[in-house]
Amino acid sequence: MSLSWLVALAGGVLIGLSATLLLWLNGRVAGVSGILNGVVFLKQGDVCWRAMFLLGLIAAAGLYMTFVPGAPLPRSDFPRGGLVIAGLLVGFGTRMGNGCTSGHGVCGLGRLSTRSLVAVLTFMATAVATTFITRHLWSWA
Repeated sequence: MSLSWLVALAGGVLIGLSATLLLWLNGRVAGVSGILNGVVFLKQGDVCWRAMFLLGLIAAAGLYMTFVPGAPLPRSDFPRGGLVIAGLLVGFGTRMGNGCTSGHGVCGLGRLSTRSLVAVLTFMATAVATTFITRHLWSWA
């Protein structure tokens, strides 16, 4: 019997708990694009917690891939140019949407934000369309 649903549930609970604690203890929303923006475009006295948050995300992913047997690994056969274009489009989209999936999906929906609901529905529709295109219409994916 696979326990992958249990791992996913635990991950979701930890994400929700960390977002809640960041809001309660620091008064900040756990939107990763906004946190990264505050590190790239330095805000005096506001960089340390942001950098630690981002380092924690990277470290947690590394620890998961290292110590969890059968953890999915990143694809190595995906075209690098596609990754660069995708990253730029995500950055543009988060700026245009005034937030990212973590900010709108985890924090905004938890606060019953209508704007976040619209954003999440847009993210999901775009993800479904992108997956369909890359899996069924383009041969390189």
